[in-house]
Amino acid sequence: MKRTSAKTKSSRQKTAVQDRGLYTLEVFLVGGPVTDEFLAKNPVVSRTINIRADQTLAELHAAIFKAFERDEQHMYEFQVGGKGPQDPKAHCYVLPMAMKDTFGGSKPVGDVTRTRLGSIGLKIGDAFGYWFDFGDDWWHQINVVDFQTEVPKGTYPRVTKRVGESPPQHDDWDEDEDEERRRRMVERGLLRTPEPNNIISQINPKVAILYT
Repeated sequence: MKRTSAKTKSSRQKTAVQDRGLYTLEVFLVGGPVTDEFLAKNPVVSRTINIRADQTLAELHAAIFKAFERDEQHMYEFQVGGKGPQDPKAHCYVLPMAMKDTFGGSKPVGDVTRTRLGSIGLKIGDAFGYWFDFGDDWWHQINVVDFQTEVPKGTYPRVTKRVGESPPQHDDWDEDEDEERRRRMVERGLLRTPEPNNIISQINPKVAILYT
């Protein structure tokens, strides 16, 4: 007869408790290579996402990637417990390949593909960071706005609200690409100017107070 230690049983019970529930997260874009015109038209850019506690940070990344209509994957990490981007006191959760070499300076504490939302101790009112593309530096603040112990039937993660347009991920068009599409985006002020990394939170005090 196989015996289960009290420690193992306790660990399983803890995991089961952590995995129950549904988070509502507001994901704000707070920094990235966007134009002043884009900022003027979109003072707030956010996506509200429902995600189960038993789902991983990698699944949250995939939901954010889709919600902001991006089309090219890059490195990313989540920074939990800091006061702003690159806070050395933050706990960094990274891709498996980055577990031994973090780009943000802090030693990684977890693998995004193995870390469940329910395991990192998030509470309503908390805010944490998400850094996507270590070249263009798209910075996001994620606010925990609600948590339900009961999970309604359905597919998760799920985007429930969109505020503002999604900025283009890249502006490195070449001569063979769709010039008409580029012209329309330039006219709408969506392609970036030579001044990169405008901070959207400069005109979004709600975000600035919590994280940046």
